[in-house]
Amino acid sequence: MTEASIRALSGLRDLSTLQWYVIPLLALVFYIYVTEIGRARATGDWGALVAGAAVLGADYLNESWNGWVLALTGRSALWTAPGPTALRTMVGWNIEIMFMFAILGIIWYRSLSKPFPASEPQGRLLGLPETWAFALGYSAVSVAVECVLNAGGQLVWAYPFWERTALGAIPIFVIGYFWFFAWAILALSRRSLRGRAALAALPYLVATLLNVAAALLGFRY
Repeated sequence: MTEASIRALSGLRDLSTLQWYVIPLLALVFYIYVTEIGRARATGDWGALVAGAAVLGADYLNESWNGWVLALTGRSALWTAPGPTALRTMVGWNIEIMFMFAILGIIWYRSLSKPFPASEPQGRLLGLPETWAFALGYSAVSVAVECVLNAGGQLVWAYPFWERTALGAIPIFVIGYFWFFAWAILALSRRSLRGRAALAALPYLVATLLNVAAALLGFRY
């Protein structure tokens, strides 16, 4: 097992590491969601909340199967986050990352010039529909941030196909971020609010099943 994996497993879900700055961050996330709920009630546009839930659920699923990679290889997950944190929730996940992903889908949705889906054509950016242009843009920015975190030792990669190179950044871009936004777009493309909510919720169900199975098998990640 890599040294980063051993460090990531230490203090896993240890509540004694909690820090007070978690409280204002949690309050900010609550404020954003309450504001979006109020806006949705007034306008009937629940898209931002669907996008927020879809992106966070996709990340939850990613972190769950990433833990299985550690458990099955006995060496390392694709990514680990062994650095200081107020709460390490999984070997590659912590409470700060969770707060970021909780609002990333909302940030993406609020970047669009009009609600999605809309009866009229979408706006376009760089020749692409805005939904996909911003998905590509935010994915690229997120990969750049990950590279900085990797350079600083906060995010550790252990496999040659997942690294800070032009080729190594491709799976990080696609698997680590882009499919999150693609899933949000797919969820938002459903006709009914119930269908959108169901699709946004699907990654939570799959991830929870993975984690229950891992617990039964004695996996720790």
